[in-house]
Amino acid sequence: MEQRRQDQITVIPSLKEVYADRFAIGAAVSPQTIVTQKELLAAHYGSLTAENEMKPVSVQPEEGRFTFEDADRIARFAEEHGMQMRGHTLAWHNQTPDWMFVDGQGQPAGRDLVLQRMKDHIGAVVGRYKDRIKVWDVVNEAVSDEGPQLLRPSKWLETAGEEFIRRAFEYAHEADRDALLFYNDYNECHPDKRDRIHRLLKSLKEQGTPVHGMGMQGHWSLQRPSADEIRAAVELYASLDLQLHITELDVSVFEWDDKRTDLLEPTAEMLEAQERRYEEIFGLLREYSGVITSVTFWGAADDYTWLDHFPVRSRKNWPFLFDRNHQPKGSFWKVARL
Repeated sequence: MEQRRQDQITVIPSLKEVYADRFAIGAAVSPQTIVTQKELLAAHYGSLTAENEMKPVSVQPEEGRFTFEDADRIARFAEEHGMQMRGHTLAWHNQTPDWMFVDGQGQPAGRDLVLQRMKDHIGAVVGRYKDRIKVWDVVNEAVSDEGPQLLRPSKWLETAGEEFIRRAFEYAHEADRDALLFYNDYNECHPDKRDRIHRLLKSLKEQGTPVHGMGMQGHWSLQRPSADEIRAAVELYASLDLQLHITELDVSVFEWDDKRTDLLEPTAEMLEAQERRYEEIFGLLREYSGVITSVTFWGAADDYTWLDHFPVRSRKNWPFLFDRNHQPKGSFWKVARL
């Protein structure tokens, strides 16, 4: 068995080419990983998303002072390697600078000022990358996880009301009328939140909002969400005549309530379960490739992942198809064999 695996590894198929006639394959990157993972990214991924470098606090930390250097570096890397880019993200309750919501006297800014600042910010960011980015996560994670309210508490909601979501899409559309505009969220397959997201998107569509797609983040574990829950979510969002993107895919080897910190490497059982899980996920994604047009991993290989130290500090995670040395894991072969 091991010899056969070694023979297979000598000719590693390109993941982006394997899925070329189904959907784009992408990865989230940083200014560091486009250096440390350069060859891997070029070989297997046809689309890039900046993990943090295009978020509001990163590109406009102070009003009118834009810091595009890191974002530009990633955009140049994508262009040099013939890759597409997804823009992430324009309006979010997190990683948005406080100045956006404070007036010149240090008091809470009024609705009109906040919306004008949103418009200026979106216009500047989308306008800068108009020729290179044709897909944007416009609003990120605005729906509440639980409770009676539809939207999560945020400074956007507090200052501008529910219309901030519609306005963000309108401003992005005004900045680039050819761009595809997505709403993006996590826990998107949990039945309760799935229905909340559907309610929001349906309302936006009914108002004539230029929303073109749903970004299903896909931060999934070995067991949850179930295949039936993923399928139900895909069908519900697609019923709104929206494109679907899996925007932040990873498969944690730990369930949310698993607090272990004693592992230096994943166990054989974890890796086998991860193989089965990726095989199940991509079988389902291929089935719905008519509406799922892009699948982006929230990273490329196990040497770096946002899941390191989250939600448990001092703990490594191994959620991707490639190991720390950028070699394909068993999960890769399950995904690459159609």
